[in-house]
Amino acid sequence: MKNDLKVLRAINGWSQAELAGRLDVSRQAVNAIETGKHDPSLPLAFKIARLFNKPIEEIFDDEA
Repeated sequence: MKNDLKVLRAINGWSQAELAGRLDVSRQAVNAIETGKHDPSLPLAFKIARLFNKPIEEIFDDEA
């Protein structure tokens, strides 16, 4: 699944470790989601959307 997580993280000036801490996941999990190797669980996707104050659909694209 394509996503804009890396771009949103960069806009906020956060490292993968900082974002991971805010989401309560590992840095490796953030990396796997950013690179498309892993899709987040629905609860994690909602948490990411709330953190960036955006609808899930603006962050994740299931068409790609």
